[in-house]
Amino acid sequence: MFDGRFRTTAERRLRPVGANLRKTGLTADHLTGAGVVLGAAAAVAIGAGALRAGLLLLVLCAVPDLLDGAVAKASGTASPRGAFFDSVSDRVTDAFLLGGVAWFLSTTRTGRIAVLPLAVLAASMLISYERAKADALGFDARGGLMERAERIILLGFGLLFDSLLVAVLWVMLVLTLATAVQRFLKVWKQASTGVRPLATARRHRLSRRRATRAARASRVAERRAAWRTRLRQRPPR
Repeated sequence: MFDGRFRTTAERRLRPVGANLRKTGLTADHLTGAGVVLGAAAAVAIGAGALRAGLLLLVLCAVPDLLDGAVAKASGTASPRGAFFDSVSDRVTDAFLLGGVAWFLSTTRTGRIAVLPLAVLAASMLISYERAKADALGFDARGGLMERAERIILLGFGLLFDSLLVAVLWVMLVLTLATAVQRFLKVWKQASTGVRPLATARRHRLSRRRATRAARASRVAERRAAWRTRLRQRPPR
């Protein structure tokens, strides 16, 4: 829900911060990489049983994820390569974090409860794949009850109140699977009606870019023609 409703607004408000960070020489890739490193550190802390330290590192690894897009847009370096790197890094960070939780549960709880965070990870990878595949086909699979931001917030809550960690993981699993069903039905409906929102939006953006380039080329041609006319009309010395 956060990604669909609030992320654009948050990135717009953080753009001045991104511009200031860009002046220091930091790039969006630096921030994305820092997020992965902090996520790995959080996983080690959680696995070792230092849940409060893991919570702090979890919060810190979420900060670069918010700022990398703002830095990229403020510096004019937003690109498909950066978006791909950011998406892959998010998946790697998720694997670190939930792997750390599984490590912690395997050493502190009996039975097979350590499999629970791995099930949450599998469900989160499923909804990420649904969105990626839908995007590739021109469909819109964004939205749902449990996107990445909500998972991070709930995981932080579980780390803060460790007695509720297992219950929080069950909630995450149920809501993530519900999100997978939501996205599947959303894309299924679009595919059944032949509506491709993202493909249409891409065509509109491409048309606008072509119109802008054509208008720019026309202005340049007019200026050149006016300059040549002035040269021809200038009296010889």
